[in-house]
Amino acid sequence: MTKSFGFIEGEAHEFVGALQWWNQIDDSDQWQRGTYYALCAAYTLVSFVALVQLVRIQRRVPEYGWTTQKVFHLMNFVVNGLRAVLFGFYRSVFAIRPKALEQVLMEVPGLLFFSTYTLLVLFWAEIYHQARSEPAQKLRPSYFIINGFIYLIQVCLWIYMSVSKTAAGLEAAKLLLAVISFFAALAFLLYGGRLFFLLRRFPIESRGRQKKLYEVGSVTSICCTCFLIRCALLALSAFDENSDLDVLDHPILNLMYYLLVEIVPSALVLFILRKLPPRRVSDQYHPIK
Repeated sequence: MTKSFGFIEGEAHEFVGALQWWNQIDDSDQWQRGTYYALCAAYTLVSFVALVQLVRIQRRVPEYGWTTQKVFHLMNFVVNGLRAVLFGFYRSVFAIRPKALEQVLMEVPGLLFFSTYTLLVLFWAEIYHQARSEPAQKLRPSYFIINGFIYLIQVCLWIYMSVSKTAAGLEAAKLLLAVISFFAALAFLLYGGRLFFLLRRFPIESRGRQKKLYEVGSVTSICCTCFLIRCALLALSAFDENSDLDVLDHPILNLMYYLLVEIVPSALVLFILRKLPPRRVSDQYHPIK
């Protein structure tokens, strides 16, 4: 019995020590500064990669205008660049009053991230329906209507937060982001999975087909996972104030959260989709095969 109690007491001391270490990090100005500047540097790098890829695509096919691929990389550049600015000036951002304005600044990139990556779902949905000779004209208007409706709800919540002094508006905003993240994961699973199995049933075996299978399967897995993680963590933080995100008091939580749901997935997707579109061949001159 003495040994058992001694073991339990030792575990309790270890737990208390770990809790003290966690609190020391939360209260350390050096940890806070290092964490947020590291996030700033990571977002800057991802934003720069997206910009470089956009320039490369524009130089390869300038005559096609703003394609879905170009818009996707542009939005990646904007989202990650905005995050980099927010974390680079984190002291000023977290000191903004009223609190609702700070929340707006922190939630706008999350909404743009949702719009950016559901653009891939739209692209895949159009390919899937066109390959099956099904009408796809309503997909693009549906994308804009859904995004517009979500932004409208979010604006209403921001207005409510600015008027109300309770935490209900903040919790509702987090739950809204959790819900749309869940449906984004379902959308990736639905159309990414459909397109993947459509490509697998394609009768011709080729190197290009295998690459497309790899791209669709990998991006679907990455995006579905990151949106599910975002959904779970946002729902948790809405009900548990000790797990709150986007605040100055929890730099380690912020680091893990943004690495898992934005930085690493964005970097992986940009790497997977790094291939440039083929050059346009003139109608009058054809290469010798």
